[in-house]
Amino acid sequence: MDRVEKLSSLPSLSQNFQKLSTAAEEPPPAYFVKGGSVGPVESFPIAQIPIVDLSLLPSVFSTCSGKEQEDELEKLKSAFSEWGCFQVIGHGIPTLLLEKVRQIAKEFFALPVEEKQKYARDPADLQGYGSDPILSQEQVLDWSKRLFLNLLPLDSRKLELWPVTPEEFREVLDVYFTEVKSVIHLLQKAMARSLDLDENCFSKKYGDQAIMAARFNHYPPCSRPDLVLGAKAHSDGSGITVLLQDEELEGLQVLKEDQWFRVPMVLGAFVVNVGDQMQIMSNGIFKSPLHRVTANAQHGRISVAVFYLPDTEIDIEPDEGLISEERPQIYRKLKNYAAINFECFQSGKIALDTVKL
Repeated sequence: MDRVEKLSSLPSLSQNFQKLSTAAEEPPPAYFVKGGSVGPVESFPIAQIPIVDLSLLPSVFSTCSGKEQEDELEKLKSAFSEWGCFQVIGHGIPTLLLEKVRQIAKEFFALPVEEKQKYARDPADLQGYGSDPILSQEQVLDWSKRLFLNLLPLDSRKLELWPVTPEEFREVLDVYFTEVKSVIHLLQKAMARSLDLDENCFSKKYGDQAIMAARFNHYPPCSRPDLVLGAKAHSDGSGITVLLQDEELEGLQVLKEDQWFRVPMVLGAFVVNVGDQMQIMSNGIFKSPLHRVTANAQHGRISVAVFYLPDTEIDIEPDEGLISEERPQIYRKLKNYAAINFECFQSGKIALDTVKL
């Protein structure tokens, strides 16, 4: 019996997740977004984000024709250049495993507070359970709780912060991590090919100590979804982000041409988006989109994001093959961009603007 099949015998999902939190109380002003009302969720149009079939992209596993591969590569390039994200299907990760990942997230956040606090993050660290660090008095707080865990490098894992309840948490996350890593490596090759570059040009820029981390998000019900966000507008400091959305309630929104769009739920799909570091490496051809998560007055919501980042000691800069007289180099060479992004995010600055030449 392989590891995915073994998961089918794990306990069934608790039905009490949506009763976790009550939204009767008025949120504190520290959670109110700047600039007025968020607006009714229904008022935002649905994003027509491309759906890319990973099984059609060029790889050692692909058996489709050259024309099909070229069309799918063009769709990928267009998605990352116009929206900065897409829905990916044909990734080969079993539906059973996706259900188990959502299950362990819901069961963990359903634990009593004192149980979850056993995994509380240290104030000086991101790993563990809690909310984002508060870096300034002006910081707008997110209406959410998170469990953030390093996956790579292996010696960066703090296993004491990996929950033992639910009992299958560690096994499910370890299987999921392996599967998502394979998807990311295929995407890196496809992204390079879509720009007529050597297929390994992006993956080589991550170094031998590339970073991968998982963030389990819980967005409780909130009495004022018109004033509060589950996650305020931001771009990711990663190279690539792979997001598993809630299967019952949408909440993710993406900004395009000064308009917020709702990202729909697509059965069995991931939302993949460009991170800031890939925008830098592509010399601005791929766009790292601003996105946010709305709150909901009646129901709680979960999602699970996996971030993939270059080694913090590796220099990143635009690829030489993407620099020309017509498209001069936009961004400077730098290290540890994720730290720059995080500080800017909490202070309301746009990190990419701070690293332009």
